[in-house]
Amino acid sequence: MLPLASLPGIDSLAHTFGFEYGFEFRALLSVLLVTAICGMVGALVVGNRMAFFSDAMAHCAFAGVALGLLLTLILGTGGDPDSYRWLVPLVMVTFGALVGLAIAYVKEKTELASDTVIGVFFAGAIGFGAMLLSALKQRRAIDPETFLFGSPLYVQDVDFLYLGILFFLVVSLLLWRSNHLLLASFNPSLAKSRGIALRLNNYLFIVLLALIVNLSIVTVGALLINAMLIVPAATASNIARNLRQMFWWTLGLSIVAGLLGLYLSSEFSLRLKSGVQIKFGPSGTIICVSVFLFFVSMIATSWRRRPTSVLPTS
Repeated sequence: MLPLASLPGIDSLAHTFGFEYGFEFRALLSVLLVTAICGMVGALVVGNRMAFFSDAMAHCAFAGVALGLLLTLILGTGGDPDSYRWLVPLVMVTFGALVGLAIAYVKEKTELASDTVIGVFFAGAIGFGAMLLSALKQRRAIDPETFLFGSPLYVQDVDFLYLGILFFLVVSLLLWRSNHLLLASFNPSLAKSRGIALRLNNYLFIVLLALIVNLSIVTVGALLINAMLIVPAATASNIARNLRQMFWWTLGLSIVAGLLGLYLSSEFSLRLKSGVQIKFGPSGTIICVSVFLFFVSMIATSWRRRPTSVLPTS
């Protein structure tokens, strides 16, 4: 059995497409997968007003990482990289999905506002992660900043297996229930009157969101994944005139921001007077490009809506 970290095919594909180094091709492919995944669900996140919820899920991922690392130490598999690469993501996804479902359940059973319930779980996840921070420190080969900010340059072959499965799940769910999810997002009353199971759709989307957040943080980072889910969709809402346009605009803008941000981070750098060259982080550059596109769309939309002056007639 081949080690998970050295699955064949990626390096040969990189050379086939003319990439000198395999990590460059991994970075490009991971950005394409993550931006496509986030682009496909971003409109639903914005439509459901789940920006704060997805941010809480992203921070729960850090607690999931700490819990997974602690579990590897307890089981005595901390020195086995293969065990680490399947066990930690499994714990992260399970923990994130359970927290997301718990948030939805508490919202149903109490009269508290949504942001209050999410804030409680948000604080609990951050506190839990901080409590287990020592587990991260004991694994000297793991840098916590890798999970906080991420980078497509860190992506390994096994990460493509996770992202490929995730991409398939997202596409399958949208093909199966895209109309139900869209209608439940933007008009719950109409969806309920048509017999659509709002609770089922909500729970399915929460689990899917947990998968997306936890399996994408290697590429984007726990602190930045929420921006990839929200900003392109917010930009698309300034441009699109209906839900279908918003979906495709979100998908396109997400991919464009990802590719442009990756290109800018690899081609441009800041050179100081001392001769030191500072390279920009690719994940942060991608987010900055997304935010820049948002402001461009906002300015363009306001300009388009300006009333045209009418010359007085004599």
